[in-house]
Amino acid sequence: MNEEIDKFLNDQLTAWPTAQRNYAALSRVRVKTLCVDSTTFRVQCNPARIVSSAARVDDHSIRQRTCFLCAANRPAEQEAIRALEGRYDILVNPYPIFPRHLTLAATGHVPQHIAPRLADLLRLARLLPGYTLFYNGPRCGASAPDHAHFQAGNRGFLPIETQWTSLPAERLAGCGRSSLYSLDSDPRRPLLIDARDETEAVTLFHAICQALPVPPGHAEPMLNLLCWSEGPRWVLILFPRRRHRPSCYDAPGDEHLLCSPASVDMGGVFILPVEKDFERVNAADLRQILGEVCPSAADFDILKQRIRSAQAASSSNPPLKEKP
Repeated sequence: MNEEIDKFLNDQLTAWPTAQRNYAALSRVRVKTLCVDSTTFRVQCNPARIVSSAARVDDHSIRQRTCFLCAANRPAEQEAIRALEGRYDILVNPYPIFPRHLTLAATGHVPQHIAPRLADLLRLARLLPGYTLFYNGPRCGASAPDHAHFQAGNRGFLPIETQWTSLPAERLAGCGRSSLYSLDSDPRRPLLIDARDETEAVTLFHAICQALPVPPGHAEPMLNLLCWSEGPRWVLILFPRRRHRPSCYDAPGDEHLLCSPASVDMGGVFILPVEKDFERVNAADLRQILGEVCPSAADFDILKQRIRSAQAASSSNPPLKEKP
């Protein structure tokens, strides 16, 4: 399907001036590299993304605006490719981060909620082998929390796609030929599922969700999720979250930094739409942001123990220490 998507993207950029302008602007975005605890991050100054970074996603604001993912409200130039028996529309994202950036919107207007859609994510990853798919939770970067959707960007863009293979990994649980690992040395404290079977991947993902806390008033744990397909396997990287936006987002004066981390940021590319923020941000700022929005070391240990305990109670596969 990659060739069909490439043609679709090219056709949309020809017919849609807004998308054409914003994709052309990607060649001019400024990028710098920062290192946090030996982990490399890229920082991208991308003014077009202020639409997402500054989005108001509280319940009142969502009710006051029309849903831009519903077909009736999309720009006239925006076309779609139907996928998964017509349940998703593949759309060109007109405010890109990636050179090839897609939104995969559910055809019905239903809230953003990952649990019933994890199998869909895996199947979409199979359809788009040249892409990394991602999910932003309703309070973890989704600018349309009222409409279920995924996004996808071309493979090779996010540093964590290659970083994870060199990180020490602890196996927390297994299901058939699939395994769940923690990547403890990474400052984001992610969990990784290396799966060879769809049902096994779903089982391990739900084990994580059952171990994560659900904040009051939320329908699901706070998380970001990356997923891609490599031949017969899927790789899923889940980032537990404890906060939507860091304190610098609402800070006054010189302490203010317009940074609203979502899956792309967690994957290693921080998006800053304001140029002065890009110029002054440093590794200490990223460390502070990650420390606020990601689990503490103590909370991550509790999460891992819950997963191990559930595995011990329900499976004969003992927790092992090994690298995926």
